[in-house]
Amino acid sequence: MSTPLSTETGSARRQPTVALALGAGGAKGLAHIGVIEELEAQGYRITAIAGSSMGALIGGIHAMGKLDVYRDWVGALAKFDVLRLVDWTFSGGGLIKGEKIIGTLRGLIGDALIEELPLAFTAVATDIDREREVWLSRGSLFDAIRASIAIPTVFRPHHIGGRRLVDGGLLNPVPVTPLIREPADYLIAVSVDGAASEPVPTIPPSEETADVPGYRQRIGSFIGRLISHGGNGDAPREPGALELLTQAMDLMQANLSRLRLAAYEPDLLIQLPRNMASPYEFYRARELIELGRQQARASLAHWPQAITPEQ
Repeated sequence: MSTPLSTETGSARRQPTVALALGAGGAKGLAHIGVIEELEAQGYRITAIAGSSMGALIGGIHAMGKLDVYRDWVGALAKFDVLRLVDWTFSGGGLIKGEKIIGTLRGLIGDALIEELPLAFTAVATDIDREREVWLSRGSLFDAIRASIAIPTVFRPHHIGGRRLVDGGLLNPVPVTPLIREPADYLIAVSVDGAASEPVPTIPPSEETADVPGYRQRIGSFIGRLISHGGNGDAPREPGALELLTQAMDLMQANLSRLRLAAYEPDLLIQLPRNMASPYEFYRARELIELGRQQARASLAHWPQAITPEQ
């Protein structure tokens, strides 16, 4: 999609436009917020977004113009009991209904029809019965997001138009394909399923971002047998069922992402290591957002097509 960057009008220069593909990854996808903010800070205008799973959530909220509202809210999640947002269930094909979190976000952000958003948006989901990916570009934004984030066995599948839809990351973790025909100067993809790094990238938490004492213990009291929360000086624990599923999904998505991106190569790939966080560590929001910002800055600095401040 590499077309001429822009045209000159006197000393002014038109903002280069970007079609942005945002990948799946649970809480790791909070890094997308930092990437978006850095792209805009450097003079790029995002005109189209496609997202899978967490990428659909972040991309859809940005398309509504409410990313700052969501960023401030999610950045404060460590101050609240996150369990209030989780509606546990033992039926319907998932551990979590998903109605509370979507209802909370609707109340915080509002809802909109995708076709009426100020920029083109597509949420990618998977039709589990027909075994094919589905591009949701019309109808309720949060219905599309709810379908795209439905991680199998974790969230109940979401029904739209008679279809039983689950996480888009199953078939298209970094959805470049819906953007191929979008009119933009550049196609940029963001993946949080990059190669694991050593040491794990971290940013020292500030007083605001530090984990609230007892946060993990409160969650662990309910799902300690599902998710292992790390060592405490004792011998390593065997991974819980949900942690093992998460690890398997990460591995699957990382390999599928690599294959899809090789077939549909974007103009720029901004990639973060998959071991920078666990998919459920939303209490690290501010840290993950900053990691996304830093990686976007580094990627743009080494990209030949990147605009420079004086432009």
